[in-house]
Amino acid sequence: MTIIPLSEGTFTIDKTKIFVPFDIENDDLQQRPIGSLLVEVQPFVVITSKDILLIDTGLGFSVNGQLQLHQNLIARGIQPEQITKVLMSHLHKDHAGGVSKRDTIGNYHLSCPNAKYYVQKKEFELAMETGYPSYITDEFAVLENHPQVVWMDGNGIIDNYIRYEITGGHSRFHQVFWIKENNEVVFFGGDDAPQLQQMKSKFVAKYDFDGKKCMELRQTWWNEGNTHHWKFLFYHDIKTPFFIG
Repeated sequence: MTIIPLSEGTFTIDKTKIFVPFDIENDDLQQRPIGSLLVEVQPFVVITSKDILLIDTGLGFSVNGQLQLHQNLIARGIQPEQITKVLMSHLHKDHAGGVSKRDTIGNYHLSCPNAKYYVQKKEFELAMETGYPSYITDEFAVLENHPQVVWMDGNGIIDNYIRYEITGGHSRFHQVFWIKENNEVVFFGGDDAPQLQQMKSKFVAKYDFDGKKCMELRQTWWNEGNTHHWKFLFYHDIKTPFFIG
Protein backbone atom coordinates (compact mmCIF):
# COMPACT_ATOMS: atom_id res chain seq x y z
CA MET A 1 0.00 0.00 0.00
CA THR A 2 1.09 3.54 -0.71
CA ILE A 3 0.57 6.25 1.93
CA ILE A 4 0.39 9.90 0.89
CA PRO A 5 0.02 12.59 3.61
CA LEU A 6 -1.88 15.68 2.48
CA SER A 7 -0.65 18.34 4.88
CA GLU A 8 -2.77 21.49 5.05
CA GLY A 9 -0.34 23.25 7.38
CA THR A 10 0.39 23.85 11.03
CA PHE A 11 -2.07 25.62 13.32
CA THR A 12 -2.74 26.54 16.91
CA ILE A 13 -6.14 25.97 18.46
CA ASP A 14 -7.40 27.15 21.84
CA LYS A 15 -10.72 27.09 23.70
CA THR A 16 -12.33 29.16 20.93
CA LYS A 17 -11.84 26.13 18.63
CA ILE A 18 -10.56 28.42 15.87
CA PHE A 19 -7.61 27.12 13.83
CA VAL A 20 -4.99 29.86 13.48
CA PRO A 21 -2.06 29.30 11.05
CA PHE A 22 1.32 28.92 12.75
CA ASP A 23 4.71 29.41 11.10
CA ILE A 24 7.13 27.08 12.89
CA GLU A 25 10.12 29.12 11.77
CA ASN A 26 8.88 32.54 12.83
CA ASP A 27 5.95 32.28 15.25
CA ASP A 28 6.23 31.86 19.02
CA LEU A 29 3.80 29.46 20.70
CA GLN A 30 4.15 31.47 23.93
CA GLN A 31 2.54 34.41 22.17
CA ARG A 32 -0.63 32.42 21.50
CA PRO A 33 -3.42 32.21 24.12
CA ILE A 34 -2.75 30.05 27.18
CA GLY A 35 -3.61 26.43 26.52
CA SER A 36 -3.11 26.65 22.76
CA LEU A 37 -2.34 23.33 21.08
CA LEU A 38 0.08 23.12 18.16
CA VAL A 39 -1.21 20.73 15.51
CA GLU A 40 -0.85 19.68 11.91
CA VAL A 41 -3.98 19.12 9.84
CA GLN A 42 -3.29 16.16 7.60
CA PRO A 43 -5.71 13.96 5.66
CA PHE A 44 -4.25 10.86 4.02
CA VAL A 45 -4.52 9.03 0.75
CA VAL A 46 -3.94 5.28 0.93
CA ILE A 47 -3.63 3.50 -2.41
CA THR A 48 -4.47 -0.19 -2.35
CA SER A 49 -4.99 -2.76 -5.09
CA LYS A 50 -8.75 -2.05 -4.92
CA ASP A 51 -9.07 1.62 -4.10
CA ILE A 52 -7.69 5.11 -3.84
CA LEU A 53 -8.82 5.90 -0.32
CA LEU A 54 -9.08 9.34 1.26
CA ILE A 55 -9.11 9.34 5.05
CA ASP A 56 -10.76 12.46 6.49
CA THR A 57 -10.96 15.63 4.45
CA GLY A 58 -9.19 18.50 6.22
CA LEU A 59 -10.36 22.00 7.01
CA GLY A 60 -12.04 22.71 3.71
CA PHE A 61 -10.09 25.93 3.12
CA SER A 62 -9.87 27.36 -0.39
CA VAL A 63 -6.73 28.78 -1.98
CA ASN A 64 -7.17 31.00 -5.05
CA GLY A 65 -10.69 29.69 -5.48
CA GLN A 66 -9.73 26.00 -5.35
CA LEU A 67 -10.28 23.65 -2.45
CA GLN A 68 -6.95 23.09 -0.73
CA LEU A 69 -7.71 19.38 -0.54
CA HIS A 70 -8.00 19.32 -4.33
CA GLN A 71 -4.76 21.25 -4.74
CA ASN A 72 -2.94 18.77 -2.52
CA LEU A 73 -4.35 15.77 -4.38
CA ILE A 74 -3.51 17.17 -7.81
CA ALA A 75 0.02 18.09 -6.68
CA ARG A 76 0.53 14.39 -5.96
CA GLY A 77 -0.83 13.25 -9.30
CA ILE A 78 -4.31 12.32 -8.10
CA GLN A 79 -7.48 13.84 -9.49
CA PRO A 80 -10.40 14.22 -7.03
CA GLU A 81 -12.48 12.11 -9.41
CA GLN A 82 -10.10 9.18 -8.85
CA ILE A 83 -10.88 8.84 -5.15
CA THR A 84 -13.06 5.76 -4.74
CA LYS A 85 -13.79 5.81 -1.01
CA VAL A 86 -13.75 8.54 1.64
CA LEU A 87 -13.45 7.22 5.20
CA MET A 88 -14.58 9.67 7.90
CA SER A 89 -13.40 9.19 11.47
CA HIS A 90 -15.77 11.91 12.70
CA LEU A 91 -17.20 15.24 11.53
CA HIS A 92 -15.36 17.87 13.57
CA LYS A 93 -14.63 20.85 11.33
CA ASP A 94 -10.90 20.13 10.93
CA HIS A 95 -11.68 16.63 9.65
CA ALA A 96 -14.86 17.25 7.64
CA GLY A 97 -14.38 20.69 6.11
CA GLY A 98 -13.37 19.19 2.77
CA VAL A 99 -16.30 16.79 2.55
CA SER A 100 -17.88 19.20 0.10
CA LYS A 101 -17.11 22.18 -2.10
CA ARG A 102 -19.36 25.15 -2.75
CA ASP A 103 -20.12 26.32 -6.27
CA THR A 104 -20.43 29.92 -7.44
CA ILE A 105 -24.11 30.16 -6.49
CA GLY A 106 -23.63 28.72 -3.02
CA ASN A 107 -24.66 25.10 -3.48
CA TYR A 108 -22.58 22.33 -1.91
CA HIS A 109 -21.39 19.23 -3.78
CA LEU A 110 -19.30 16.27 -2.67
CA SER A 111 -15.64 17.12 -3.16
CA CYS A 112 -14.80 13.64 -4.49
CA PRO A 113 -17.65 13.18 -6.96
CA ASN A 114 -17.12 9.50 -7.77
CA ALA A 115 -16.39 8.26 -4.25
CA LYS A 116 -18.51 6.53 -1.68
CA TYR A 117 -18.45 8.33 1.67
CA TYR A 118 -18.43 6.14 4.78
CA VAL A 119 -19.94 7.93 7.79
CA GLN A 120 -21.35 6.82 11.12
CA LYS A 121 -25.05 7.71 11.09
CA LYS A 122 -25.15 8.64 14.78
CA GLU A 123 -22.09 10.87 14.37
CA PHE A 124 -23.91 12.73 11.60
CA GLU A 125 -27.06 13.11 13.67
CA LEU A 126 -25.11 14.36 16.69
CA ALA A 127 -23.10 16.78 14.55
CA MET A 128 -26.21 18.25 12.94
CA GLU A 129 -27.80 18.67 16.36
CA THR A 130 -24.68 20.15 18.01
CA GLY A 131 -23.43 22.52 15.31
CA TYR A 132 -20.91 25.31 15.73
CA PRO A 133 -18.14 25.70 16.88
CA SER A 134 -17.10 22.03 16.77
CA TYR A 135 -19.12 21.25 13.66
CA ILE A 136 -19.84 23.38 10.59
CA THR A 137 -23.01 21.70 9.40
CA ASP A 138 -23.25 23.56 6.08
CA GLU A 139 -20.12 21.76 4.92
CA PHE A 140 -21.44 18.23 5.42
CA ALA A 141 -25.22 18.61 5.29
CA VAL A 142 -24.91 17.48 1.65
CA LEU A 143 -24.30 13.97 3.00
CA GLU A 144 -27.91 13.63 4.12
CA ASN A 145 -29.93 11.52 1.65
CA HIS A 146 -27.03 11.48 -0.82
CA PRO A 147 -26.86 8.22 -2.82
CA GLN A 148 -23.06 8.02 -2.51
CA VAL A 149 -23.10 7.95 1.28
CA VAL A 150 -22.80 4.61 3.08
CA TRP A 151 -24.31 5.05 6.53
CA MET A 152 -22.57 2.94 9.13
CA ASP A 153 -24.17 1.67 12.33
CA GLY A 154 -21.58 0.40 14.79
CA ASN A 155 -18.57 -1.73 13.89
CA GLY A 156 -17.97 -3.66 10.69
CA ILE A 157 -15.88 -4.39 7.60
CA ILE A 158 -15.84 -2.68 4.20
CA ASP A 159 -15.11 -4.83 1.13
CA ASN A 160 -13.49 -7.53 3.25
CA TYR A 161 -10.34 -5.53 3.98
CA ILE A 162 -11.17 -2.30 5.85
CA ARG A 163 -12.25 -2.77 9.45
CA TYR A 164 -13.88 0.04 11.38
CA GLU A 165 -14.75 0.35 15.04
CA ILE A 166 -16.55 2.97 17.11
CA THR A 167 -14.40 3.94 20.08
CA GLY A 168 -16.35 6.74 21.74
CA GLY A 169 -13.03 8.24 22.76
CA HIS A 170 -12.37 11.68 21.27
CA SER A 171 -16.05 12.13 20.43
CA ARG A 172 -19.10 10.02 21.22
CA PHE A 173 -19.27 8.24 17.86
CA HIS A 174 -15.65 8.59 16.72
CA GLN A 175 -14.40 5.62 14.70
CA VAL A 176 -11.00 4.23 13.73
CA PHE A 177 -9.88 2.16 10.73
CA TRP A 178 -7.60 -0.79 9.98
CA ILE A 179 -6.76 -1.30 6.30
CA LYS A 180 -5.37 -4.78 5.74
CA GLU A 181 -3.87 -5.95 2.45
CA ASN A 182 -1.52 -8.89 2.05
CA ASN A 183 0.79 -8.66 5.07
CA GLU A 184 0.37 -4.93 5.63
CA VAL A 185 -1.84 -3.16 8.17
CA VAL A 186 -2.43 0.59 8.04
CA PHE A 187 -4.06 1.98 11.16
CA PHE A 188 -5.80 5.35 11.39
CA GLY A 189 -6.79 6.37 14.91
CA GLY A 190 -8.10 9.81 14.01
CA ASP A 191 -8.23 12.05 17.06
CA ASP A 192 -8.07 9.12 19.47
CA ALA A 193 -4.45 8.69 18.35
CA PRO A 194 -3.47 11.98 16.67
CA GLN A 195 0.25 12.21 17.43
CA LEU A 196 3.18 9.83 17.85
CA GLN A 197 4.20 11.21 21.24
CA GLN A 198 0.76 10.52 22.67
CA MET A 199 1.16 6.85 21.79
CA LYS A 200 4.31 6.66 23.92
CA SER A 201 3.03 8.34 27.08
CA LYS A 202 0.09 8.14 29.45
CA PHE A 203 -1.74 11.28 28.49
CA VAL A 204 -5.35 12.22 29.25
CA ALA A 205 -6.67 15.13 27.18
CA LYS A 206 -9.37 17.40 28.57
CA TYR A 207 -10.69 18.03 25.04
CA ASP A 208 -11.65 14.34 24.54
CA PHE A 209 -15.14 13.03 25.22
CA ASP A 210 -13.52 10.22 27.24
CA GLY A 211 -9.85 11.04 27.71
CA LYS A 212 -9.12 8.06 29.92
CA LYS A 213 -10.51 5.68 27.32
CA CYS A 214 -8.40 7.35 24.62
CA MET A 215 -5.28 6.87 26.72
CA GLU A 216 -6.07 3.19 27.29
CA LEU A 217 -6.84 2.61 23.62
CA ARG A 218 -3.58 4.24 22.57
CA GLN A 219 -1.62 1.95 24.85
CA THR A 220 -3.42 -1.10 23.46
CA TRP A 221 -2.95 -0.05 19.83
CA TRP A 222 0.68 0.90 20.38
CA ASN A 223 1.54 -2.48 21.88
CA GLU A 224 -0.34 -4.46 19.25
CA GLY A 225 0.88 -2.27 16.39
CA ASN A 226 4.51 -2.62 17.37
CA THR A 227 4.12 -6.38 17.69
CA HIS A 228 2.54 -6.72 14.25
CA HIS A 229 4.33 -3.81 12.52
CA TRP A 230 1.32 -1.64 11.78
CA LYS A 231 1.73 1.59 9.84
CA PHE A 232 0.29 4.28 12.09
CA LEU A 233 -1.16 7.43 10.47
CA PHE A 234 -1.09 10.58 12.62
CA TYR A 235 -3.49 13.31 11.54
CA HIS A 236 -2.20 16.05 13.86
CA ASP A 237 1.52 15.25 14.11
CA ILE A 238 3.81 18.02 12.84
CA LYS A 239 6.96 15.92 12.47
CA THR A 240 5.75 12.35 11.94
CA PRO A 241 2.82 11.83 9.57
CA PHE A 242 3.18 8.06 9.76
CA PHE A 243 5.23 5.57 11.71
CA ILE A 244 5.93 1.88 11.17
CA GLY A 245 5.71 -0.11 14.39
